[in-house]
Amino acid sequence: MIKNRLYFGDNLGILKHYMDDNSIDLIYLDPPFQSGKDYNILFKDKNGSVSTAQIKAFEDTWQWDNDSEYHYLQFVQSAPKEAADIIKAFREFLQRTDMMAYLIMMAPGLLEMYRVLKPSGTIYLHCDPTASHFLKLLMDSIFGIGNFRNELVWYYRGAGIPKNDFSRRHDIILRYSKTDTYYFNPDPARQPYADATVERFSHYIGNIRKGHDYGRQKLHKLGKHPDDVFTDIQPIAPSARARLGYPTQKPEELLERIILTSSREGDIILDPFCGCGTTVIAAQKLKRKWVGIDITHLAISLIQSRLSQSFGNKCKYDIIGAPADLKGAEELAKRDPFQFEWWALTLAGAMPIDRDRKRGADKGIDGFIYFGDDFPNGKKIKTILLQVKSGHVGVAQIRDLKGVLARENAEIGVFLTLKSPTKPMIVEAAEADFYHSPSWNKDYPRIQILTIEDLFSNKSILYPPTGRTFKKAERIITPDAEQIEFGE
Repeated sequence: MIKNRLYFGDNLGILKHYMDDNSIDLIYLDPPFQSGKDYNILFKDKNGSVSTAQIKAFEDTWQWDNDSEYHYLQFVQSAPKEAADIIKAFREFLQRTDMMAYLIMMAPGLLEMYRVLKPSGTIYLHCDPTASHFLKLLMDSIFGIGNFRNELVWYYRGAGIPKNDFSRRHDIILRYSKTDTYYFNPDPARQPYADATVERFSHYIGNIRKGHDYGRQKLHKLGKHPDDVFTDIQPIAPSARARLGYPTQKPEELLERIILTSSREGDIILDPFCGCGTTVIAAQKLKRKWVGIDITHLAISLIQSRLSQSFGNKCKYDIIGAPADLKGAEELAKRDPFQFEWWALTLAGAMPIDRDRKRGADKGIDGFIYFGDDFPNGKKIKTILLQVKSGHVGVAQIRDLKGVLARENAEIGVFLTLKSPTKPMIVEAAEADFYHSPSWNKDYPRIQILTIEDLFSNKSILYPPTGRTFKKAERIITPDAEQIEFGE
């Protein structure tokens, strides 16, 4: 039996090396793609140079560079003819643009998704109208024109009002099956009939076809058959309680409709760009098994937090790809220092700083924790600032951290290091005195040094036990919660 799993890493490699043929019942993917003015930049020829403007769900996600050229050649040489032909046609039309980079990075993954999808399975590709026409042709070449099922339109309110265009108010979701024996149940998505329709059918309406009387026409007791335009689901408002701070977060209701109509209880759901984990949460809630993949450890950590807050200890799953020991941490630091930084911060229970904000730019702050204190005088929010180092360390870095605390008026500073601290570093930290908690009448070291090995040994930052790292997710309670456990 397959276990629920979170994979940290590139989805193409994970699909190739971990996922069996015909093993997944339903795939939903929402690849990083930002709406707005950046789209026009995607069609600018790069002349072989690396772009500085990208589609930025995460910075540098899609850009035309030497890697794109390599993947293009690899794909057209090895892919099935139909898929290779469409990619070659895209290259001739789009040239060396970031849109072409987006398509050549999507194509191999879609081939792998076709491989892992069961013959009875369905795939939903969520995309923006700017790229949907390219992706539809690509999907036609991989899944087959005859297996196109729907171009779903998710219509919503909100967004900006352009001066010289109609307002953009919808996303496109392309729905394909692998064969013509796919599973689909419209009943969970049925909507009430219009009052005029109910009134009309309250009278006798004949149903005579080709001379045969089939009796009185009746309305379905659960409502009308669902349309391919979703108008009753709205995006999560920026200030909504459900908003977890992830830019591409989709409403759970949207994923629940997809899961309920295209899978059964116990089926396996895959999201290869799982982001903040809405697909995972919806699948768990609806008693499906699930597999989530994301290339950022921040996403994996956020999903862990959501699962814990929503289901407590009733949700069992494995995490594959994240460092499990010191050697794994060292390998991650060599391979991707930025991901190591995110991973170390979340291992310590902290949030990474937003690098696009002025506060986080070159000011010696990698992450933070907020906690509440000073309860006798009214709860006040206090700050812990963190620095992460994977290379050489020295006493000067502790002195710098002291300066950062003073400048930012923060209560506690934490130095996270892959290497062991030197004796002068330990002495310098000890001389920084203490933060006194009025709520707990207890002192906490103002400067704390923790190694990655310490964190693996369950040592933690010392501070008053209040607050949380990620925004709290809604608690989900089911009548038979024990049945949610799919792990072996």
